[in-house]
Amino acid sequence: MQPGQAKLLRVFVGEIDKIGHQLLYEAIVQTARKQGTAGATVLRGIMGYGASSILHTAKLIDISEDLPIVVEIVDEEEKINQLVPMVQALIDQCGRGGLMTVENLTVIFYGHKNR
Repeated sequence: MQPGQAKLLRVFVGEIDKIGHQLLYEAIVQTARKQGTAGATVLRGIMGYGASSILHTAKLIDISEDLPIVVEIVDEEEKINQLVPMVQALIDQCGRGGLMTVENLTVIFYGHKNR
């Protein structure tokens, strides 16, 4: 991926969402990697709610086992467009719902330095 215009696919799911024995967010990242996307990151939220309006929080008094998870995947528009239906199928297969957004962004730098 070269610096310039790209897309960010952001996927919101629950921490315990699974497809069979595999966590949904892991399945999403592995699918993105198999498709050759530039990169993916999984972020764990400390508080949030979704379509059900159930509040999930990491407060010590009210420990939740289902905290919000955000998967962010960045690549060129074509690859993100190809990935969206695959991710939608994974969310549907899980059966617990979620949210997907796509945003425009500008890549300033992408690469790694050999150590």
